[in-house]
Amino acid sequence: MSERTTSGAARADLVADTALALLSERGMRGLTHRAVDEAAGLPQGSTSNLARTRQALLELAVRRLADREARVLALHEMPDPHAGLDALADGLALATHRALTGNRGLTLARYELALEATRRPELRAYFDATGARFRDRLRALVTGMGSPSPDRHVLSLVAWADGLMFSCVAGSFSSRVPSLDDIRADLRELLDGMLDARRKPGGASGPLTGPENTPTA
Repeated sequence: MSERTTSGAARADLVADTALALLSERGMRGLTHRAVDEAAGLPQGSTSNLARTRQALLELAVRRLADREARVLALHEMPDPHAGLDALADGLALATHRALTGNRGLTLARYELALEATRRPELRAYFDATGARFRDRLRALVTGMGSPSPDRHVLSLVAWADGLMFSCVAGSFSSRVPSLDDIRADLRELLDGMLDARRKPGGASGPLTGPENTPTA
């Protein structure tokens, strides 16, 4: 790769994007300051000037990962809670399918960083904080749809998506990517078990209904 002339935020993005690509291609052991310089076509020492320590380089990669995954997950495309379970299943399925197809390398880099964070408490706090925007949005959605236990339901949904993505990127199903329709069907079944019994008659999402929630005269 030819040397590039970059500065400021553009150079930081270049270094971070290159770090994520190296994590996907070579794993954590393949991520070094020198390797980033070479892969990005930057003069030796450029990455060290931007992120002096390995921790700083990892934090830079995590920040960039969060920004790029926000576009993959497309939080602005998530439905209004009143749109119902079909709309929520559509939005979550599309985000998951994107992560498994055009963004497979990014997903693999995320798992490399997540595993490294188990050995670096300071990175774990940083890694978890960057994912809060998606968890908060999902919590608001399931709360608006009448979930009696939004934290538990968010954990279940995130764990399901993470498990599917890991299996299809690095696990025993890595040679097969499920279709968008298959992902949507699985999500709809999961959401039915969590929230469908809590919907108002007629199919609209709403507060809990049932004898225990019926006002008395």
